[in-house]
Amino acid sequence: MIASTGSSGLYKAPLSKGLLLIPSFLSIVLTFLFQQQQELFLYNIKAIKDDFHIWKLISGRIICLDLKDTFCSSLLIYNFRTLERRFGSRKFTSFLLVAWILSAVFDFLLVEAVHFILGATLTTLPSGFLAPVFALFVPFYCSVPRVQLAEILGLFPITNKTLVYIVGLQLLTSSPYMLIVAISGLISGLFYTWDVLNVRKILCIPHWLADLFSRRLEPIFSSVEPVNEARVGMGATVDIQRQQRIELLDQQFMLSQLAHLGRRQPQQGGILNWNRLFQPLRHRNLGNQAQPQDPSPATSEEHVAQLMEMGFSRADVLFALRASNNDINIATNFLLQR
Repeated sequence: MIASTGSSGLYKAPLSKGLLLIPSFLSIVLTFLFQQQQELFLYNIKAIKDDFHIWKLISGRIICLDLKDTFCSSLLIYNFRTLERRFGSRKFTSFLLVAWILSAVFDFLLVEAVHFILGATLTTLPSGFLAPVFALFVPFYCSVPRVQLAEILGLFPITNKTLVYIVGLQLLTSSPYMLIVAISGLISGLFYTWDVLNVRKILCIPHWLADLFSRRLEPIFSSVEPVNEARVGMGATVDIQRQQRIELLDQQFMLSQLAHLGRRQPQQGGILNWNRLFQPLRHRNLGNQAQPQDPSPATSEEHVAQLMEMGFSRADVLFALRASNNDINIATNFLLQR
Protein backbone atom coordinates (compact mmCIF):
# COMPACT_ATOMS: atom_id res chain seq x y z
CA MET A 1 0.00 0.00 0.00
CA ILE A 2 1.40 3.40 -0.86
CA ALA A 3 0.96 6.33 1.41
CA SER A 4 2.26 9.76 2.16
CA THR A 5 5.95 10.14 2.77
CA GLY A 6 7.61 11.41 5.91
CA SER A 7 7.83 10.17 9.48
CA SER A 8 4.04 10.27 9.93
CA GLY A 9 3.79 7.64 7.20
CA LEU A 10 5.58 5.25 9.58
CA TYR A 11 3.09 5.77 12.39
CA LYS A 12 2.70 2.55 14.42
CA ALA A 13 5.57 0.96 12.49
CA PRO A 14 8.74 1.51 14.57
CA LEU A 15 10.52 -1.61 13.32
CA SER A 16 9.91 -0.64 9.70
CA LYS A 17 11.33 2.79 10.44
CA GLY A 18 14.43 1.26 12.03
CA LEU A 19 14.96 -1.09 9.09
CA LEU A 20 14.49 1.82 6.72
CA LEU A 21 16.99 4.16 8.38
CA ILE A 22 19.80 2.11 9.92
CA PRO A 23 20.77 -0.30 7.10
CA SER A 24 20.40 2.48 4.51
CA PHE A 25 22.68 4.77 6.51
CA LEU A 26 25.29 2.04 6.98
CA SER A 27 25.14 1.12 3.29
CA ILE A 28 25.82 4.72 2.26
CA VAL A 29 28.65 5.07 4.79
CA LEU A 30 30.32 1.86 3.57
CA THR A 31 29.98 2.91 -0.07
CA PHE A 32 31.48 6.38 0.27
CA LEU A 33 33.72 6.30 3.36
CA PHE A 34 34.81 2.76 4.13
CA GLN A 35 35.09 0.96 0.82
CA GLN A 36 38.01 -1.13 2.10
CA GLN A 37 35.77 -2.62 4.80
CA GLN A 38 33.08 -3.80 2.38
CA GLU A 39 34.76 -7.21 2.22
CA LEU A 40 33.61 -7.81 5.80
CA PHE A 41 29.96 -7.54 4.70
CA LEU A 42 30.24 -9.63 1.55
CA TYR A 43 27.83 -12.59 1.46
CA ASN A 44 30.51 -15.10 0.45
CA ILE A 45 29.00 -18.59 0.23
CA LYS A 46 32.36 -20.20 -0.59
CA ALA A 47 34.05 -18.69 2.47
CA ILE A 48 31.21 -19.88 4.69
CA LYS A 49 31.35 -23.45 3.38
CA ASP A 50 35.08 -23.94 2.84
CA ASP A 51 36.65 -21.68 5.47
CA PHE A 52 33.83 -21.89 8.05
CA HIS A 53 33.40 -18.12 8.22
CA ILE A 54 30.01 -18.56 9.86
CA TRP A 55 29.93 -14.93 10.95
CA LYS A 56 29.42 -13.95 7.30
CA LEU A 57 25.93 -15.46 7.56
CA ILE A 58 25.17 -12.47 9.78
CA SER A 59 27.35 -9.66 8.44
CA GLY A 60 26.69 -10.59 4.82
CA ARG A 61 22.91 -10.54 5.23
CA ILE A 62 22.32 -7.20 6.93
CA ILE A 63 23.80 -4.36 4.85
CA CYS A 64 23.43 -3.92 1.09
CA LEU A 65 26.68 -3.20 -0.73
CA ASP A 66 24.89 -2.02 -3.88
CA LEU A 67 23.10 1.31 -3.56
CA LYS A 68 20.49 0.24 -6.12
CA ASP A 69 19.57 -2.65 -3.82
CA THR A 70 19.54 -0.26 -0.86
CA PHE A 71 17.15 2.10 -2.63
CA CYS A 72 14.75 -0.60 -3.84
CA SER A 73 14.68 -2.50 -0.54
CA SER A 74 14.08 0.75 1.36
CA LEU A 75 11.10 1.57 -0.86
CA LEU A 76 9.69 -1.91 -0.29
CA ILE A 77 10.18 -1.76 3.48
CA TYR A 78 8.39 1.57 3.56
CA ASN A 79 5.43 0.19 1.63
CA PHE A 80 5.37 -3.01 3.72
CA ARG A 81 4.97 -0.97 6.92
CA THR A 82 1.24 -1.60 6.71
CA LEU A 83 2.01 -5.26 7.51
CA GLU A 84 3.61 -4.24 10.80
CA ARG A 85 0.45 -2.31 11.63
CA ARG A 86 -1.65 -5.38 10.81
CA PHE A 87 0.51 -7.92 12.64
CA GLY A 88 1.75 -5.79 15.50
CA SER A 89 5.48 -5.18 15.96
CA ARG A 90 6.05 -8.44 17.85
CA LYS A 91 4.51 -10.70 15.21
CA PHE A 92 6.11 -8.66 12.42
CA THR A 93 9.52 -9.10 14.06
CA SER A 94 8.89 -12.84 14.43
CA PHE A 95 8.04 -13.06 10.73
CA LEU A 96 11.26 -11.30 9.74
CA LEU A 97 13.30 -13.46 12.13
CA VAL A 98 11.84 -16.67 10.69
CA ALA A 99 12.41 -15.46 7.12
CA TRP A 100 15.97 -14.35 7.87
CA ILE A 101 16.96 -17.66 9.47
CA LEU A 102 15.18 -19.99 7.06
CA SER A 103 16.35 -18.11 4.00
CA ALA A 104 19.98 -18.75 5.00
CA VAL A 105 19.26 -22.49 4.87
CA PHE A 106 17.42 -22.22 1.56
CA ASP A 107 20.24 -20.11 0.09
CA PHE A 108 22.66 -23.01 0.56
CA LEU A 109 20.16 -25.58 -0.69
CA LEU A 110 19.46 -23.55 -3.84
CA VAL A 111 23.18 -22.94 -4.48
CA GLU A 112 23.79 -26.68 -4.25
CA ALA A 113 20.79 -27.35 -6.52
CA VAL A 114 22.16 -24.94 -9.14
CA HIS A 115 25.56 -26.64 -8.95
CA PHE A 116 24.00 -30.10 -9.29
CA ILE A 117 21.61 -29.25 -12.14
CA LEU A 118 23.56 -26.67 -14.14
CA GLY A 119 27.10 -27.35 -13.01
CA ALA A 120 27.55 -23.67 -12.07
CA THR A 121 29.40 -22.73 -8.89
CA LEU A 122 28.10 -19.64 -7.08
CA THR A 123 30.65 -18.11 -4.72
CA THR A 124 28.77 -14.98 -3.62
CA LEU A 125 25.16 -13.83 -3.36
CA PRO A 126 23.80 -10.26 -3.11
CA SER A 127 24.46 -8.84 0.34
CA GLY A 128 21.88 -7.22 2.56
CA PHE A 129 18.58 -7.74 4.34
CA LEU A 130 17.01 -8.89 1.09
CA ALA A 131 15.48 -12.34 1.62
CA PRO A 132 13.11 -11.13 4.40
CA VAL A 133 12.05 -8.26 2.13
CA PHE A 134 11.08 -10.74 -0.59
CA ALA A 135 9.37 -12.88 2.07
CA LEU A 136 7.08 -9.95 2.91
CA PHE A 137 5.53 -10.22 -0.55
CA VAL A 138 3.68 -13.33 0.69
CA PRO A 139 1.55 -11.62 3.40
CA PHE A 140 1.38 -8.49 1.24
CA TYR A 141 -0.22 -10.48 -1.56
CA CYS A 142 -2.50 -12.48 0.75
CA SER A 143 -3.75 -9.89 3.23
CA VAL A 144 -3.53 -6.37 1.79
CA PRO A 145 -6.71 -5.49 -0.16
CA ARG A 146 -6.38 -4.84 -3.87
CA VAL A 147 -7.95 -1.57 -5.02
CA GLN A 148 -8.11 -0.93 -8.77
CA LEU A 149 -7.33 2.65 -9.70
CA ALA A 150 -7.19 2.63 -13.50
CA GLU A 151 -6.69 0.45 -16.56
CA ILE A 152 -4.25 0.50 -19.46
CA LEU A 153 -6.02 -0.02 -22.78
CA GLY A 154 -8.91 -1.49 -20.84
CA LEU A 155 -6.93 -4.71 -20.30
CA PHE A 156 -4.24 -4.17 -17.68
CA PRO A 157 -5.45 -2.95 -14.28
CA ILE A 158 -3.46 -0.47 -12.21
CA THR A 159 -3.97 -1.06 -8.48
CA ASN A 160 -2.60 0.21 -5.20
CA LYS A 161 -0.14 -2.71 -5.30
CA THR A 162 1.24 -2.19 -8.81
CA LEU A 163 4.13 0.10 -7.87
CA VAL A 164 5.23 -2.27 -5.11
CA TYR A 165 5.42 -5.18 -7.55
CA ILE A 166 7.32 -3.04 -10.05
CA VAL A 167 9.90 -2.08 -7.41
CA GLY A 168 10.18 -5.75 -6.42
CA LEU A 169 10.80 -6.68 -10.06
CA GLN A 170 13.47 -3.99 -10.28
CA LEU A 171 15.19 -5.40 -7.21
CA LEU A 172 14.92 -8.92 -8.62
CA THR A 173 16.68 -7.92 -11.84
CA SER A 174 19.43 -5.85 -10.19
CA SER A 175 21.79 -8.85 -9.93
CA PRO A 176 22.19 -12.14 -11.83
CA TYR A 177 22.03 -14.10 -8.58
CA MET A 178 19.22 -12.13 -6.94
CA LEU A 179 16.80 -14.84 -8.05
CA ILE A 180 18.36 -17.25 -5.53
CA VAL A 181 17.78 -14.79 -2.68
CA ALA A 182 14.24 -14.00 -3.90
CA ILE A 183 13.21 -17.66 -4.10
CA SER A 184 14.63 -18.45 -0.66
CA GLY A 185 12.81 -15.43 0.76
CA LEU A 186 9.48 -16.37 -0.81
CA ILE A 187 9.79 -19.96 0.43
CA SER A 188 10.57 -18.67 3.93
CA GLY A 189 7.51 -16.41 3.79
CA LEU A 190 5.33 -19.36 2.81
CA PHE A 191 6.81 -21.43 5.65
CA TYR A 192 5.71 -18.79 8.16
CA THR A 193 2.32 -18.16 6.53
CA TRP A 194 1.48 -21.89 6.48
CA ASP A 195 3.23 -22.51 9.83
CA VAL A 196 5.30 -25.34 8.37
CA LEU A 197 7.09 -27.37 11.08
CA ASN A 198 5.45 -25.13 13.69
CA VAL A 199 7.97 -22.34 12.99
CA ARG A 200 5.68 -19.66 14.43
CA LYS A 201 6.05 -21.07 17.93
CA ILE A 202 9.64 -22.26 17.66
CA LEU A 203 11.05 -18.92 16.44
CA CYS A 204 8.54 -16.54 18.03
CA ILE A 205 9.87 -13.46 19.81
CA PRO A 206 9.27 -13.95 23.58
CA HIS A 207 6.92 -11.51 25.28
CA TRP A 208 9.60 -10.35 27.75
CA LEU A 209 12.00 -9.52 24.92
CA ALA A 210 9.29 -7.72 22.96
CA ASP A 211 8.39 -5.69 26.06
CA LEU A 212 12.06 -4.83 26.64
CA PHE A 213 12.59 -3.56 23.11
CA SER A 214 9.23 -1.80 23.22
CA ARG A 215 10.32 0.20 26.28
CA ARG A 216 13.88 0.89 25.14
CA LEU A 217 13.82 1.26 21.37
CA GLU A 218 10.25 2.02 20.34
CA PRO A 219 10.38 5.60 21.72
CA ILE A 220 13.43 6.21 19.51
CA PHE A 221 11.80 5.01 16.29
CA SER A 222 8.19 5.97 16.99
CA SER A 223 6.46 8.51 14.74
CA VAL A 224 3.78 11.05 15.46
CA GLU A 225 0.21 10.26 14.49
CA PRO A 226 -0.61 11.84 11.13
CA VAL A 227 -3.19 14.62 11.19
CA ASN A 228 -6.46 14.10 9.36
CA GLU A 229 -5.55 16.64 6.68
CA ALA A 230 -2.61 14.48 5.53
CA ARG A 231 -4.97 12.01 3.94
CA VAL A 232 -6.75 14.31 1.55
CA GLY A 233 -4.05 15.14 -0.95
CA MET A 234 -2.10 18.01 0.65
CA GLY A 235 1.28 16.60 -0.43
CA ALA A 236 3.96 18.89 -1.80
CA THR A 237 4.17 17.07 -5.13
CA VAL A 238 1.79 15.41 -7.54
CA ASP A 239 3.28 11.99 -6.73
CA ILE A 240 2.74 12.43 -3.00
CA GLN A 241 -0.82 13.59 -3.57
CA ARG A 242 -1.45 10.54 -5.74
CA GLN A 243 -0.09 8.30 -2.99
CA GLN A 244 -2.29 9.95 -0.41
CA ARG A 245 -5.32 9.46 -2.64
CA ILE A 246 -4.52 5.76 -2.90
CA GLU A 247 -4.55 5.39 0.87
CA LEU A 248 -7.84 7.27 1.01
CA LEU A 249 -9.30 4.92 -1.60
CA ASP A 250 -8.12 1.96 0.45
CA GLN A 251 -9.92 3.35 3.49
CA GLN A 252 -13.10 3.84 1.47
CA PHE A 253 -12.78 0.25 0.23
CA MET A 254 -12.67 -1.02 3.82
CA LEU A 255 -15.69 1.03 4.80
CA SER A 256 -17.63 -0.28 1.79
CA GLN A 257 -16.81 -3.83 2.89
CA LEU A 258 -18.18 -3.08 6.34
CA ALA A 259 -21.34 -1.60 4.86
CA HIS A 260 -21.75 -4.65 2.62
CA LEU A 261 -21.52 -6.94 5.63
CA GLY A 262 -24.12 -4.85 7.39
CA ARG A 263 -26.56 -5.25 4.50
CA ARG A 264 -26.02 -9.03 4.57
CA GLN A 265 -27.16 -9.30 8.19
CA PRO A 266 -30.80 -8.08 8.29
CA GLN A 267 -31.59 -10.56 11.05
CA GLN A 268 -29.15 -8.73 13.32
CA GLY A 269 -30.76 -5.35 12.97
CA GLY A 270 -30.49 -4.41 9.30
CA ILE A 271 -28.02 -1.74 8.26
CA LEU A 272 -24.92 -1.37 10.42
CA ASN A 273 -25.29 0.98 13.34
CA TRP A 274 -22.49 3.37 12.46
CA ASN A 275 -23.01 5.62 15.46
CA ARG A 276 -22.62 2.63 17.73
CA LEU A 277 -19.37 1.76 15.98
CA PHE A 278 -17.77 5.17 15.54
CA GLN A 279 -18.64 6.87 18.81
CA PRO A 280 -16.29 4.96 21.11
CA LEU A 281 -13.48 5.15 18.53
CA ARG A 282 -13.69 8.91 18.35
CA HIS A 283 -13.78 9.33 22.11
CA ARG A 284 -11.43 6.57 23.17
CA ASN A 285 -9.45 8.98 25.38
CA LEU A 286 -12.40 10.15 27.43
CA GLY A 287 -12.24 8.93 30.99
CA ASN A 288 -16.00 8.53 31.36
CA GLN A 289 -16.33 6.24 28.31
CA ALA A 290 -18.68 3.40 29.14
CA GLN A 291 -17.11 -0.08 29.09
CA PRO A 292 -18.52 -2.50 26.52
CA GLN A 293 -20.26 -5.65 27.50
CA ASP A 294 -18.54 -9.02 27.28
CA PRO A 295 -18.12 -10.25 23.72
CA SER A 296 -20.95 -12.21 22.23
CA PRO A 297 -20.40 -15.90 21.48
CA ALA A 298 -19.75 -14.97 17.82
CA THR A 299 -16.75 -12.82 18.82
CA SER A 300 -13.53 -14.84 18.87
CA GLU A 301 -11.42 -14.20 21.95
CA GLU A 302 -8.38 -15.23 19.91
CA HIS A 303 -9.08 -12.42 17.45
CA VAL A 304 -9.63 -10.02 20.34
CA ALA A 305 -6.24 -10.95 21.81
CA GLN A 306 -4.47 -10.61 18.46
CA LEU A 307 -5.86 -7.13 17.84
CA MET A 308 -5.17 -5.99 21.39
CA GLU A 309 -1.53 -7.07 20.91
CA MET A 310 -1.36 -4.48 18.13
CA GLY A 311 -2.12 -1.74 20.67
CA PHE A 312 -5.87 -1.25 20.23
CA SER A 313 -8.15 -1.06 23.26
CA ARG A 314 -10.54 -3.89 24.02
CA ALA A 315 -13.53 -1.61 23.47
CA ASP A 316 -12.44 -0.66 19.96
CA VAL A 317 -11.56 -4.26 19.09
CA LEU A 318 -14.95 -5.59 20.20
CA PHE A 319 -16.90 -2.98 18.24
CA ALA A 320 -14.80 -3.53 15.11
CA LEU A 321 -15.14 -7.33 15.28
CA ARG A 322 -18.89 -7.19 15.83
CA ALA A 323 -19.33 -4.73 12.97
CA SER A 324 -17.26 -6.90 10.61
CA ASN A 325 -18.97 -10.18 11.56
CA ASN A 326 -15.80 -11.37 13.34
CA ASP A 327 -13.66 -10.97 10.19
CA ILE A 328 -10.24 -10.11 11.61
CA ASN A 329 -8.85 -8.76 8.33
CA ILE A 330 -11.66 -6.25 7.84
CA ALA A 331 -11.64 -5.33 11.53
CA THR A 332 -7.88 -4.76 11.41
CA ASN A 333 -8.12 -2.54 8.35
CA PHE A 334 -10.89 -0.50 9.93
CA LEU A 335 -8.98 0.00 13.20
CA LEU A 336 -5.85 1.05 11.31
CA GLN A 337 -7.74 3.62 9.27
CA ARG A 338 -9.30 5.37 12.24
